[in-house]
Amino acid sequence: MAGRREKVQSIRGSRIAIAIVIGVLVGCVFAFLFPHGFFSSNLPIQDRQLVKKNFQAGSSCESPERVNMLKSDIASLTEKNAELQKQVRQLTAKLRLAEQGKDQAQKQVMVLGEQHKVGPFGTVKALRTNPTVVPDESVNPRLAKILEEVAVGKELIVALANSNVKSMLEVWSTNIKRVGITNYLVVALDDQTAEYCKTNDIPVYQRDPDEGIDSIARKGGNHAVSGLKFRVLREFLQLDYSVLLSDIDIVFLQNPFEYLYRDSDVESMTDGHNNMTAYGYNDVFDEPAMGWARYAHTMRIWVFNSGFFYIRPTIPSIELLDRVADRLAKEKAWDQAVFNEELFFPSHPGYYGLHASKRVMDFYLFMNSKVLFKTVRKDANLKKLKPVVVHVNYHPDKFPRMLAIVEFYVNGKQDALDGFPVGSDW
Repeated sequence: MAGRREKVQSIRGSRIAIAIVIGVLVGCVFAFLFPHGFFSSNLPIQDRQLVKKNFQAGSSCESPERVNMLKSDIASLTEKNAELQKQVRQLTAKLRLAEQGKDQAQKQVMVLGEQHKVGPFGTVKALRTNPTVVPDESVNPRLAKILEEVAVGKELIVALANSNVKSMLEVWSTNIKRVGITNYLVVALDDQTAEYCKTNDIPVYQRDPDEGIDSIARKGGNHAVSGLKFRVLREFLQLDYSVLLSDIDIVFLQNPFEYLYRDSDVESMTDGHNNMTAYGYNDVFDEPAMGWARYAHTMRIWVFNSGFFYIRPTIPSIELLDRVADRLAKEKAWDQAVFNEELFFPSHPGYYGLHASKRVMDFYLFMNSKVLFKTVRKDANLKKLKPVVVHVNYHPDKFPRMLAIVEFYVNGKQDALDGFPVGSDW
């Protein structure tokens, strides 16, 4: 830090010295061109006539060589002045960069608090929870009013739905009500869905018309609609609300808010199906041609599920939404793949990684349908566990599997899951 201060002070000193030199040079030029100053109009008329005569007389006595020499000096001074101005600009740019680095460090200290001394070995813990944003109700006053009525503790479940998923929306909302959850909201993407929600006492919000979103909302399939959430959720976070984003193909069996840690920017369900795939593992790549160095260690983790995650209203969270929405607007890509790339890819040449903290949910509590149909239903002990939610994300026959999940976990029909294959029948 001391070296950086000395460098910045040195740059500042150089700027002052250069400014003085430029001032002296410019002063000499104007002193020559205007020997009587800019305000000679204040002189009496007789004195001004005398000055004019003397100046004309002096000018007539100047030799051509003298005039050319003076012109040459002026040109040389002008060139030097331009070079000095260029150096000033360069030094200013360097100073600005140094100040930016200093400002970033100061902002980090302001956000994280005071600087601390390092404690004994084994006691040091980094900060994982970023501060929330300042709410800005001007971004959407109508939504702000709805959230005040619906949210509990500044958090709520949010789902996007159109008329294409009406049957699943019925299962989704019925089980949310059965569990006793009140802080949830459906973002209706068409008039039919909005009317259905109002008729069935489901909290609903319909956005103001936006052709860029509405065209996808009306006609889009599951993946297309799923990609819209990254644009829609931004306003919720700007209003300082934490959101548990839920796809419609999810069955709620317990209240998820009782099982969240809330210590990260993003807390997400996993597509993994065991401890290794869900929480990460060391995958050793074997390349025999390398001889002694044939084994290369790589880190692997199965992706976060972008259909069920808890996101806090922090700057990294909003940056994540912006990054994903921007890429989906420019690329033909799957929103879940882009979501994970932005979360996990580190900074490297030409790319600045996202500094968002993240947590993986317990895959037995927040269960995907691969875990359920491949493992749990075949294990007598695991079948006794009651998950918080089950997401039918691995199977295209979503609606009948959702009904079977309700039959098994809610109505106690033990063979309700048996008739389905592990995977899907293409």
